[in-house]
Amino acid sequence: MFNRSNLAIVAVAVLGAALGLFASTHMNDFGEKPIPPGMTVLQVGDQRADLELTDLEGNPRRLSEFDGKFVLLNFWATWCGPCREEMPMLSAAHETLADRKLHVVGIAIDDGEAVRGFLKDYPVRYPVLISGEDDDSSLRFGDTQGVLPYSVLIGPDGKLLAQRAGYFTEASLNGWLRAHL
Repeated sequence: MFNRSNLAIVAVAVLGAALGLFASTHMNDFGEKPIPPGMTVLQVGDQRADLELTDLEGNPRRLSEFDGKFVLLNFWATWCGPCREEMPMLSAAHETLADRKLHVVGIAIDDGEAVRGFLKDYPVRYPVLISGEDDDSSLRFGDTQGVLPYSVLIGPDGKLLAQRAGYFTEASLNGWLRAHL
């Protein structure tokens, strides 16, 4: 009834199914950033954390300074190609949607000197705050995969309206904002 070749085929199929099941149940574990004890990772609907970061001149700034406006937080780094590509688009949105009370705030997950040097050559028209390479501010705002760019839209009341990992195209940015403004 069963010869050795049929038995081998069945064994390979069972092994393949078992490996597939293992991979599918553990795939989301790969690349997850560990969440430090006591940290709350924010989700849509949560009140934003009032981070204190430094601006390009080294002055402390708090996110609560932007209360009463829609705030698009954009986490980026100088070494991130997609981050650099979307920055002119975010700068344009900051200017053209100011009448709808949208304020773009860049948060650089990078070394302060590198950020200042980069922005001399590629200036933007929105404020940039420096979080530092070892800071966990993007994780706190929901970036559990450590993806850059990572963006969060915050409503005038300080509640998170949307979170997005990855690069914006002009169409995806417009659609994302249109859904909330």
